[in-house]
Amino acid sequence: MSGIPHDHYEPKTGAEKWLDSRLPIVGLIYNTIMIPTPKNLNWWWIWGIVLAFCLVLQIATGIVLVMHYTPHVDYAFASIEHIMRDVNGGHMIRYIHMNGASLFFFAVYIHIFRGLFYGSYKAPREITWIIGMLIFLMMMGAGFMGYVLPWGQMSFWGATVITGLFGAIPFIGESIQTWLLGGPAVDNATLNRFFSLHYLLPFVIAALVVVHIWAFHTTGNNNPTGVEVRRGSKEEVKKDTLPFWPYFVIKDLVGLAIVLVLFFAVVGFMPNYFGHPDNYIEANALATPAHIVPEWYFLPFYAILRAFTADVWVVMFASWITGGIIDAKFFGVLAMFGAIAVMAIVPWLDTSRVRSGRYRPMFKWWFRLLILDFVVLMWCGAMPAEPPYSTISLIASAYWFAYFLVILPILGVIEKPTTPPATIEEDFEAHYGKPAE
Repeated sequence: MSGIPHDHYEPKTGAEKWLDSRLPIVGLIYNTIMIPTPKNLNWWWIWGIVLAFCLVLQIATGIVLVMHYTPHVDYAFASIEHIMRDVNGGHMIRYIHMNGASLFFFAVYIHIFRGLFYGSYKAPREITWIIGMLIFLMMMGAGFMGYVLPWGQMSFWGATVITGLFGAIPFIGESIQTWLLGGPAVDNATLNRFFSLHYLLPFVIAALVVVHIWAFHTTGNNNPTGVEVRRGSKEEVKKDTLPFWPYFVIKDLVGLAIVLVLFFAVVGFMPNYFGHPDNYIEANALATPAHIVPEWYFLPFYAILRAFTADVWVVMFASWITGGIIDAKFFGVLAMFGAIAVMAIVPWLDTSRVRSGRYRPMFKWWFRLLILDFVVLMWCGAMPAEPPYSTISLIASAYWFAYFLVILPILGVIEKPTTPPATIEEDFEAHYGKPAE
């Protein structure tokens, strides 16, 4: 938070001064953990540390799994069985890694929706938000490629369906699909490519996380009121903030401990709950599963992909106006990626002058519908692509885009928000009372 006055690290001993003049690592850590943080942050702000923990957990367990995994179509499935049966603690490491991905996405969805409600994407935090959406995209890529590695039936056919989407891109689609697969179909080259990228992407995510943290340390944390920390004297800053250590570190660790109790309960007692039975059958290109579904965290976007069929009027119109270039398959791909893109550009779609949804009575109702809509899309994505699920998917998809492209811009014009508190200190005292003198 370069713009907020606060106490910086000052080396005291000769050794500290010597190190600080050559490699100011201690000062960097001190200035990071002692950074002034809005004192009114609530429990929705604990998910950042959960996400950081998940990233470290996935990298650590992934490195161990790689030591015993064989990225070859003839041996991949057997190597997973070897990990589960013969490697000391292998079954637990794999279950932690497998369910760690689910926790990662569960936490990131809460993190994103918290940001959408409290307006964490608004100026001056647009870049922070966009970096966060890039992290989300990288997570989706890593998650998809990791799902292919066990080389079960759902791995193989999921890879076939999803990579086939790139073939829908006009003119260059087939070339992109062939390059991605390493050949004409999902085979050994595909598995090797996905294995390499699955191993690489977490380190790209880690680098983006560092930039993400740097970005919000520069602009300052948002908070439930959306009111900025006063940037006058240090005394005024201290009225609105507390040092990140020890106050928020301890709070975050308590939240993380509660989440981990639930996480290890899942790992210990129901580790395959989020998995699919077909993925415990070795991949067979000659036997198509009755119902191909991705992991649960992809289901909302999978539902949007399947919602736009050839008989939907907007697809017919797009096909007519482009002379058939945009068909139903390509339109579905555009809709799926567009559903993420509209979240990325939300800083420019939301026209309200009030940052936090806490003070926007009309916005609250539309936002609650958005959360319900997301859950409905997730449910539809797990169902067969037939009525009534296809109809419900289309309605839910329409609302998703309408919320970002129509409702948010209009709400900013017609809504009459309530008045936020003048300062963070005022909001804190309203909730917890004035501190004892």
